Amino acid sequence: MKKQHCWPQGHWNWPINVSHKHGVRCGEMIWIGGQVDLTPEGVVCNKGDLATQTKNVVANIDKVLAGLDCDLQDLVTLLCFYVNDGSVDEAGFLAMVGSHLPEGCRPTVNAVPVPWLAYDGMLVEIEAYAMRRENGERLPRTHAPDNIGHPLPKPFVQGLRAGKMIFVSAQYPLDAAGKTLHKGDIAAQSRQVMEQAGKVLASFGAVFDDTVKVNRWYAGNVGIDDFEPAALACAAHFNEPGPAATGIPVPRHANDEVLIKISVVAMLGEDGQHLPRRHVWPDSLWDWHVHLPYKHGLKCEEMIFLGGQVSLNKKGEAVHPDDLTAQTHQAMVHIGTILKELGADYEDVCKVTTVYKGDCGPEALNANLPTRASYFADPGPATTGIPLPTLSYPSMIVEIDVFAMKEKD
Repeated sequence: MKKQHCWPQGHWNWPINVSHKHGVRCGEMIWIGGQVDLTPEGVVCNKGDLATQTKNVVANIDKVLAGLDCDLQDLVTLLCFYVNDGSVDEAGFLAMVGSHLPEGCRPTVNAVPVPWLAYDGMLVEIEAYAMRRENGERLPRTHAPDNIGHPLPKPFVQGLRAGKMIFVSAQYPLDAAGKTLHKGDIAAQSRQVMEQAGKVLASFGAVFDDTVKVNRWYAGNVGIDDFEPAALACAAHFNEPGPAATGIPVPRHANDEVLIKISVVAMLGEDGQHLPRRHVWPDSLWDWHVHLPYKHGLKCEEMIFLGGQVSLNKKGEAVHPDDLTAQTHQAMVHIGTILKELGADYEDVCKVTTVYKGDCGPEALNANLPTRASYFADPGPATTGIPLPTLSYPSMIVEIDVFAMKEKD
């Protein structure tokens, strides 16, 4: 499909050369890679100043959108990574982000607290998705009721429908007053947030079978003891073949009683009809240690969703243990295999989100960013890269999430 790429003049840059661009427009979708407050030489601006960095990051998103003939009013969802050692109020942070959005802009949102980002003094990185008709007209949108789950700071909404896309904000296991539900029980909290996500979907006439992507952010350390209970509790809501899925551990959520947050993307015909989709599970790919209904790749209409790709074997054991470059290559090979079975290729990728094991500093980023970028011709897809202390399985140190677009089957 025809793509439009954007790299605004004078925009920030990494200190290394890669094929990625800041924004990609394809069909009705606009993908903005993780925006940060850097100079064109890759130097962090306003070190340690969350408020100023947040303001500048939103301004950078606006610049990239403008380069794609769109604006902040076209936003449908934001994924906000921010440094939080427990001292930052998440609702206050989201309100800060929202304060820089124009009147009438009401996207969905997910805030992910992390212990650090890729460069010293960088406190926030935000990726964004937006939508506009190919002819330039704005897409009409509807919003879910605000009284589902814990209220979000204005202007964010629990759910948004634009065209055939439905985005559900990350759901918290909190009641309307902010009280934590099912303290200490990650499986019960997973069921709680999935129940809320189901209510959001139902407000648009959708059900879990319309889901194309599910993302879980759970509090835990490396290992199956943290991964398995939440994974099974979430998976129980899907029939097989299910959506593409990604599960990422974070050291803690902003509220340390919150053990999991889950966001969902679904697709439903503009006439309200269920849209057929095609699933793939290539024989050469890895598997989890426990059976889950998710599939590695899914195509619905022109949209392609992949589950987070890793370097594991069919028993859920790390391949190339603790070798970031080798695991990055392996994950990218898996991505190519899945795309091929869906009739697509690397050139059809619009957005890449990568989490990797690494400390604050360029060393780990530089060990995987050029590697994954090498699979894309210039101009390449938008990208985000986030370092974390650990990932889901022992000695697994990178997970790569991909969105692609290809003409309808």
